[in-house]
Amino acid sequence: MTCQPLKTPTILAPAGDIHSFLAAIAAGADAVYCGLKIFSARMEAGNFSIEELARLTKLAHSKGVAVYVAFNAIIKESETDKARRILDKLVRYTDVDALIIQDTAMVTLAGQAGFKGKLHLSTLGNCTHPAGLEAAQKTGFSKVVLPREFSLDDIRTMAAAVPGTMDLEVFIHGALCYSVSGRCYWSSWFGGKSALRGRCVQPCRRLYEQNGKKARYFSCMDLSADVLAKVLKEIPNISTWKIEGRKKSPHYVYYTVMAYKLLRDAPDQKKQALSFLAYALGRQGSHYNLLSHRVSNPLNHTSDTGSGLFLGRIKNPENPYFISREALMPGDLLRIGYEEEAFHQIQKVTRAVPKKGKYFLAPKKGRRVGKGTAVFMIDRKGSELEAQLSRLDAELGKISKVTIKPSNHFGAHPKAADKTKPPGQTGAHRKKKQPDIHKMDVYRKTPPNLKTNNDKGVWISANNYGTKASSRAWLWLDPVIFPQEEKICQNYIKTALKKGAKNFVLNSPWQISFFDNPGKLNIWAGPFCNVTNSLAVETLKNKGFSGAIVSPELESQTLLSLPESSCLPLGAVCRANWPVAISRIAAPDLNIGKGFKSPMGEVAWTSKYNAAYHTFPNWYLDLSSKTHELKQAGFVMLVNLFENIPKGIRMKPRPGTWNWHLKLL
Repeated sequence: MTCQPLKTPTILAPAGDIHSFLAAIAAGADAVYCGLKIFSARMEAGNFSIEELARLTKLAHSKGVAVYVAFNAIIKESETDKARRILDKLVRYTDVDALIIQDTAMVTLAGQAGFKGKLHLSTLGNCTHPAGLEAAQKTGFSKVVLPREFSLDDIRTMAAAVPGTMDLEVFIHGALCYSVSGRCYWSSWFGGKSALRGRCVQPCRRLYEQNGKKARYFSCMDLSADVLAKVLKEIPNISTWKIEGRKKSPHYVYYTVMAYKLLRDAPDQKKQALSFLAYALGRQGSHYNLLSHRVSNPLNHTSDTGSGLFLGRIKNPENPYFISREALMPGDLLRIGYEEEAFHQIQKVTRAVPKKGKYFLAPKKGRRVGKGTAVFMIDRKGSELEAQLSRLDAELGKISKVTIKPSNHFGAHPKAADKTKPPGQTGAHRKKKQPDIHKMDVYRKTPPNLKTNNDKGVWISANNYGTKASSRAWLWLDPVIFPQEEKICQNYIKTALKKGAKNFVLNSPWQISFFDNPGKLNIWAGPFCNVTNSLAVETLKNKGFSGAIVSPELESQTLLSLPESSCLPLGAVCRANWPVAISRIAAPDLNIGKGFKSPMGEVAWTSKYNAAYHTFPNWYLDLSSKTHELKQAGFVMLVNLFENIPKGIRMKPRPGTWNWHLKLL
């Protein structure tokens, strides 16, 4: 662990399209991060082709601006060759400085493609505790992006544990997810659109009903470090300040970067910086957890949390208008209502309106706007920014276009398992050598003494890590371990090892750092490690894992294909109270342990376990009917996860096959 000299942090700006990329350069960002048309955690953004990125990177480098590519989606087994070929093109035709990745398979794939830049572990990779940093560095990461849920104290703790030349990146501004990144399955649960693959439909932003009250219980205000940037700047090993917003407008990118440049370089101009932030068209901001002694719960909001600058509410639906809180200019883009509302629409402002002036909406046939509907400004094309974008666009036009040729020097990639098998050994022969099928029942407290041959598992964090460390039970670590929990978790594990415990399930790959000699134990990667391909399994094996329980989010084709190509024995979740969201916060007016309803009438509840809130739907993930197929495919461990169901919650009998019959998007 080293404490490097304080350096001026880099301001990292988002870009979801060419104009936002140019806006970041115009504002003076030090680096820009963007995604490709595939394998990005923001697939709803415009994103970039290799051709576009090649020219934009040349332009950025000519201005001294670095370019990072977010290749941060989980990769299915059938997609590894496609990912490798895209990386090959990226290496041959662009000169990007770093890849931001979630799936550890990307470390192997980037190496095979000859990528020479740096690898940054995305916040979706869930490295949330200090000891995990060293494990991440050994995997090949030079930088870790910290969770947005951290306080300044958490950040300091992580910074003090940074090994070698590694450094850290922190979010300073932008949208907040209700869930901890990498721990949200809500969108996927309701139709295969995975947040881990950039397809999130944001169910957390919708209205939910509890006790007769409808509210946006899970819709967060934005994060805004603003004046706390001064304190953040004094923390060593923080090399990068990250602005969220790859789906945001050039206007947002430009003014947010301008604001944080002032807060970093000229704190005496704080007033001007804050006016830039107010003008950036983001949601209402909050310091969130940054001040641990004065937490600003982003769910405790008094205003609308829609994206954009809130302008007012619709009056007189017959001839709808609103009284604008801000002056409007021709060309401003307005969003009327929320996406789930039938009359949701986008309109362009056609005439100037002074502050507190009336603006009448253009009539839309068949779309009657309800009284009280919120109106937001989501984009503005100011003359100053437009002039700078035009100049940069002209410079970009002078850079020669490149012709992208197909990757042809990669053959079909050998399966990871083939590397570990003796010559002539087939997958079928290897299966015969596998141990008999095991079943495991996992509980929140000491497992009941039931008459069953199933293995028993227990979440060790139950009762504040007060659960007895049985030498026979499988000890499960939480999907999120925050910095203040690390020592108590480590001490529990030490005690368990002294008592003869040998079986552990870790729910983040970086939790392997809690064990000095993992090879002497039976340590499995849990289902929250989001394992979806054999290259990720290979990485786990190299770290000392004995097996892996694959992601239950997968569709049947990918799920059933994994054992044949895996170099470790695999398990699957068979039946579970599966959480659709794991968060560090809860709305102050949400009753914990009580049911609430979605707009479609589905029921769920939220339970608190230590520092995290878990939200569960009232029907089971249930692949019990697929047991034979799982066994035939080669799975050797079938897991059942049991939760304490609150009084008043009735589990609904319905198919719980999740994405089994769907295509995971």
